[in-house]
Amino acid sequence: MDIVGNVLPQVLKDEATEDKGEMARLQSFVGAIAVADLVKTTLGPKGMDKILKPTGPGQEMTHITVTNDGATILKSMYVENPAAKILIEISKTQDEEVGDGTTTVAVLAGELLREGEKLIQKRIHPQHVIAGWRIARDVALKRLRDISSENDINSQEFHDDLVKIARTTLSSKLITSDRDYFADLCVKAVLRLKGSSNLDYIQIIKLPGGTIRDSYLDDGFILKKQITIGCKRRIENAKILVANTAMDYDKIKIYGTKVKVNSMDKVAEIEAAEKEKMKHKVDKILKYQPTVFVNRQLIYNYPEQLLADSGITVIEHADFEGMERVAAATGAEILSTFDAPERSAQVLGHCDLIEEIMIGEEKMIKFSGCKKNEACTIVLRGASTHILDEVDRSIHDALCVLITTVKNKRVVWGGGNSEMQMAAACEEEAKKVQGKQAFAIEAFARALRQIPTIICDNGGYDSAELIQNFKVELQKGNQSCGLNMTDGTIGNMSELGVKECLRVKEQALMAASEAAELIMRVDDIVKCAPRKRERA
Repeated sequence: MDIVGNVLPQVLKDEATEDKGEMARLQSFVGAIAVADLVKTTLGPKGMDKILKPTGPGQEMTHITVTNDGATILKSMYVENPAAKILIEISKTQDEEVGDGTTTVAVLAGELLREGEKLIQKRIHPQHVIAGWRIARDVALKRLRDISSENDINSQEFHDDLVKIARTTLSSKLITSDRDYFADLCVKAVLRLKGSSNLDYIQIIKLPGGTIRDSYLDDGFILKKQITIGCKRRIENAKILVANTAMDYDKIKIYGTKVKVNSMDKVAEIEAAEKEKMKHKVDKILKYQPTVFVNRQLIYNYPEQLLADSGITVIEHADFEGMERVAAATGAEILSTFDAPERSAQVLGHCDLIEEIMIGEEKMIKFSGCKKNEACTIVLRGASTHILDEVDRSIHDALCVLITTVKNKRVVWGGGNSEMQMAAACEEEAKKVQGKQAFAIEAFARALRQIPTIICDNGGYDSAELIQNFKVELQKGNQSCGLNMTDGTIGNMSELGVKECLRVKEQALMAASEAAELIMRVDDIVKCAPRKRERA
């Protein structure tokens, strides 16, 4: 019997594509390494910034972002390559989990894949590479934990550690020249939380004008709203009722309904009924006996007048975030119905003083001496909105790292010390392992050593010489040595006060190695056929 045509059945639809084996693996490596190379110039104290420019209509100039924050850069990118998307996801996870190390995790994953590609070209199977990487990861993690130290949370040493960690985190940001000032500011804000990890209590307000150095920490909570006209501008020993309820029914609002009346008197009757309904609601609110009423929604003239006549200060149209912060700081509950005035003691918030203040040219409301005296506000000033946005991102990273440190309590030396120590531990382990896995362990060590190498390169220093000197210092037993990026030498991290949070390093190591393993396993990429729109 003659066989005519293609004997292999067509499994995929037309226009679907499939890349197998080496080609699929190469695509994955190229995509992931390209993303890592994109952000690696932002790594370290001398890292460069990127301009992110959207291409949508009308957005060309208004939404420009200037940043060196890895997570911000990566989440603004739209990529087709699936491996590149995995690196972007791990960077987002790092940001959500510990707040810093977003560039490190992407660069480390990229370097692992670069080393993995060389091993595959030597005909070492991906499973051998992955098995070696897992051994290396465990060894590196053990060394990282061994070199970490811990101080009592109430000791002066722990406070000094927090300041050093904040300075180290901010040294790679825009505000590096004022890092001492902002480090102290961030530590004071975090210590007010008394061990809580709720960042909602720390509000950040950005106001263009002045210089970065004009930024300050204000005890208490500041709401970006104004007190309604006709109300007191200063309230002492305030009892605050926070609500999310409709207060705009004193005028007729009937949508989608036809109402037929034969005279204006009937219209007036409907309006009177609406007013009566609103008065009944205000009477319920008054039974709680608050002195300040904060509402998420608009308050129309009639209920506003009723509340003001009763001596209650009205704050309307507070945004959701601001309202939740007011409730959290003052110990109030957010109400939407007012049928249980007997619970007023539990639902009302308290603070010593509420007053209207001026910051720059804007009027705001300040809540001082809140019931939960953990709230504070960081007011950021700067020359432009782009600078303020980048300072905000820098401060947020520092706050997240400090909160993580307060929870974890363990710290390590910075300046590339932990990466070099982990690389040394991996190289020692490689000498004890038989078979091809030893090559993978050595590759893992080389990838770890790339982090301080890139930091040197970004500072314009001779990385080959510095890294060799670094290895020699560690070999001599100088366990606290690290990169001094001010002078381009190997310095003592203890004297320079460069410390980092152990949890940030742990998370970066685990996330980068897991992502690299995931991409290394790929041997087939299937792209589905696009769905065709059917014609009617």
